[in-house]
Amino acid sequence: MSNYSPLETIIRKQIAATGPMPVSRYMQICLTHPEYGYYLKRDPLGRDGDFITAPEISQMFGELVGLWAASVWNAMRMPQEVKFIELGPGRGTMMADALRAVRILPAFHEAISVHLVEASPTLRAKQREKLADAAHVEWYDSIDDVPEGPAIILANEFFDALPIHQAVKQDDGWHERVIEIDDDILAYGIARDPMPRFEVLLPPVVRAAPNGAIFEWRPDNQIITIARRLRDQGGAALIIDYGHLRSDAGDTFQAIARHNYTNPLKNAGLADLTAHVDFQALARAAEDVGARAHGPVEQGAFLNRLGIETRAQALSKNASEDGAKAIAAALKRLTGPSPEGMGSLFKVLGVSHPDIETLAALSDQGSSSGAAKS
Repeated sequence: MSNYSPLETIIRKQIAATGPMPVSRYMQICLTHPEYGYYLKRDPLGRDGDFITAPEISQMFGELVGLWAASVWNAMRMPQEVKFIELGPGRGTMMADALRAVRILPAFHEAISVHLVEASPTLRAKQREKLADAAHVEWYDSIDDVPEGPAIILANEFFDALPIHQAVKQDDGWHERVIEIDDDILAYGIARDPMPRFEVLLPPVVRAAPNGAIFEWRPDNQIITIARRLRDQGGAALIIDYGHLRSDAGDTFQAIARHNYTNPLKNAGLADLTAHVDFQALARAAEDVGARAHGPVEQGAFLNRLGIETRAQALSKNASEDGAKAIAAALKRLTGPSPEGMGSLFKVLGVSHPDIETLAALSDQGSSSGAAKS
């Protein structure tokens, strides 16, 4: 009887048949395999799951995101209809909190229709339950399927789960990092031949990295799809994730199970696989197709500028002693520095139609594509 997970058995057969597979292919199979993919069959969130996201920590997060969206609608000159789109909405908690918060703005609340891009049947069921009171909600497999029109797009911890490529610097150039079978275990290796002219595409700081350095990148198709839609149809996107402000070398490929880090090459399909987001690359790709980038800024700064401390004080006034302590702990978790807090590790980037010159809590920092600070 095999000691491997069912998905690892499938991966081993593929490697045996066709040779080592790129990290990106391995990550894609682990997360989205139609039968054993991590995201398709489970609810990974919460204390009983593998990780917890900001909306699950406190209602304050989604409420402030909702009010941020209302400010964007105002900057869009208040169209009568706007698509409120969320990519990878988890349990629907952030959207539910955002919609509740904007009930105080009836004109905006009536203008929005909710569109959720979610591949997991399990999470779609959770979202239907959470958003049962919402007037109009539709689900899609891809943002390409969402009907046209002005849009406000939310992506919280969406980009980190998109598959990454990795390259390793060697004497003769950069070689793609692959997954192979070594001594009967899955292990990292490098492709035999270097990638032609790969170095000319890299930022100078990465080109100067020593031999053995690892560089990660994602295809630009998702951010380009978002940016082109906003450029052509109007609106803005809010991208929140953990990652770095400036492109650099480094290995951030990781696995999380039961709230602990684990080996990404073990128990395929049973752990969440992610990697840090390169916000400079996202901003540059958005601007290259004619959208405007705002930020990025650290999550703590973003939430503080939106008034999270004031909201925490207001909630605490009507809370029990234990409730007030929980609110204070959530505030610290959302805005405080690493390792306990998310405030510095997580970054926030805005992308908008070029005519929207400022976005709340973001725009005084300027674009990241040329002037990011690490």
